[in-house]
Amino acid sequence: MQVKKGTNTKSVIEVKDLVKEFRMGSLGRTRVVHAINGIDFEIGEKEVLGLVGESGSGKTTVARVIVRLYEPTSGKILLNGQETPLRMKHKELVSYRKHVQMIFQDPFSSLNPLHSVGYGLTRPLKIHRIVEKDKIKSKVLETLEEAGLIPPQQIYDKFPYELSGGQRQRVGIARAIAVQPQLILADEPTSMLDVSIRLDIMNQMLELKEKEGVSYLFITHDLAGAHYMSDRIAIMYAGHLVEIGPSDDVINDPKHPYTQLLKRAAPKPESGLEPEKVDVGGEVPDLTNLPPGCPFEPRCPFAKAECKERLPEMVKIDDGHFTRCILYKNQTEQNKIKKV
Repeated sequence: MQVKKGTNTKSVIEVKDLVKEFRMGSLGRTRVVHAINGIDFEIGEKEVLGLVGESGSGKTTVARVIVRLYEPTSGKILLNGQETPLRMKHKELVSYRKHVQMIFQDPFSSLNPLHSVGYGLTRPLKIHRIVEKDKIKSKVLETLEEAGLIPPQQIYDKFPYELSGGQRQRVGIARAIAVQPQLILADEPTSMLDVSIRLDIMNQMLELKEKEGVSYLFITHDLAGAHYMSDRIAIMYAGHLVEIGPSDDVINDPKHPYTQLLKRAAPKPESGLEPEKVDVGGEVPDLTNLPPGCPFEPRCPFAKAECKERLPEMVKIDDGHFTRCILYKNQTEQNKIKKV
């Protein structure tokens, strides 16, 4: 199965049948955690794909596999149409990370407390040889200003503990854009920040998208934030993609029962930001013992006997909108996405 990007531009990153498994325990008593289970998507130039799901769905693992903090178990990752090795040597990894960077969820733990902001941004410029040595400091100051840290001279010599949470996250953004990447994997970049500055950070990222021509994989559990940031939204559950499509379509007309559940549970402005009380039975599946059928079946109000037997195919609902659910199995055959 391969879900196409939502724009007419060329793909920056393509993920095909990506699998990541973690082995736990000692010899003889090993268990396998099936964190990512054969997912497919593309992200085009200057496109934002929101990846949404609850804790434990595999969102962060997807980002860490793409940036190669974790090695994929199997599948393919293509950068600019070129397949990348599953096991990268150091030089290959350095070259790859020139194009693919990451913004981490925790802006404090992702920065070295022993080094100043200036040092932290100088290192990637030297490693990737972005500018000549005598221009490095001016480039760092320019990058800090681009990330909204004004005046940058006051930030350059400070240490992470001297900055606010919002400033630290802006430093993380500056570090990511410093090497002029094509793709940034943003792992819940606003979840640990005060509500008052979350919108500022998201707007800053969108401005940088236009100015720098960068694409994002925007990972979040917040549907409203995903809708605001993203051109398309992908919904993830128990390591599977269960729905993907244009942002407005997924939010306004969700198809998969899990997406519908997420929407009902989201805070609503018209009700004083109080989420709807949702009574959901069943249990989240054990990732070391996934069922053969739909992983959402134990919690699904529309579950049928066949849901326990096999994983549904991803089916095309509308232009660019796909879902993995038997409720739509009677879609015309030409709308079905075949696994490749």
